[in-house]
Amino acid sequence: MGRIAESELILNNRGAVYHLDLRPEEMAGTVITVGDPDRVKEFSKYFDTIEVQRQHREFVTHTGTIGGKRLSVLSSGIGPDNIDIVMNELDALVNIDFETRSIKSKLHSLNIIRVGTSGSLQADIGVDEFVASTHGLGIDNLLNFYLHEKNDEEAQLLQSFITHAQIKGEPYITGAASSLLKHFAQGFHQGITVTCPGFYGPQGRVLRLGISNPNLINRLTDFSFGHYRITNFEMETSAIYGLGKLLGHHCLALNAIVANRVKKEFSKDGKAAVEKLIQKFLAIFVAEI
Repeated sequence: MGRIAESELILNNRGAVYHLDLRPEEMAGTVITVGDPDRVKEFSKYFDTIEVQRQHREFVTHTGTIGGKRLSVLSSGIGPDNIDIVMNELDALVNIDFETRSIKSKLHSLNIIRVGTSGSLQADIGVDEFVASTHGLGIDNLLNFYLHEKNDEEAQLLQSFITHAQIKGEPYITGAASSLLKHFAQGFHQGITVTCPGFYGPQGRVLRLGISNPNLINRLTDFSFGHYRITNFEMETSAIYGLGKLLGHHCLALNAIVANRVKKEFSKDGKAAVEKLIQKFLAIFVAEI
């Protein structure tokens, strides 16, 4: 592949990638993604030093150090469409030469870890507890715009899922990076996270509109394949895992459960649950990653 055109990779007047407004040197090798722009400072308040603070639209980035390790925290906004922007631009920052607009001969892998909130799909995973996603199962269709292949186990799991859940479209599934997941066994539930393209109808919520799959919650809760079960759902994980694998990055999603859709419960203090997850993650990051 030759020179990448200006219309395909957009750089601003300071030579930063367009949406994230970041230059390569402003980003660390480990990147935390959060949905809420206000959550970025909830991470960086624990940093020993903050060297970069950038904001463009909903994309806020703080890069600094904690415990002698460099870390970037980036708000992605909500949904797979924003993750498409985030993942492609993060990869461009490390694997495309902005001067020549060409792919580098030596590619680099990032650690990309989502820290967010989610809804539980199992009665035994309560509000304010934590989930580490072994897989991201997408019913959002994003990865189908890219060339990707399924292995035999993934194909069998997806076919079983389509039949059981009566999902329209072509779902996809990608595993977490084992190099990251292994650090989050104690104190975390582990299982498949389903990623939806919306918050209301796509997640089985009914306000004024009828939905095409009214039994979605029960079907997701009841699904199993071998030792796998669906633990939770949200709006970003499958896109991060899918694009991350295609681009050669190491990805993980950690979520604080703020709603239990089986028991119809909602956290009384979701902000406190997220704060505990941030503290737990940073302690593990400094000690082990």
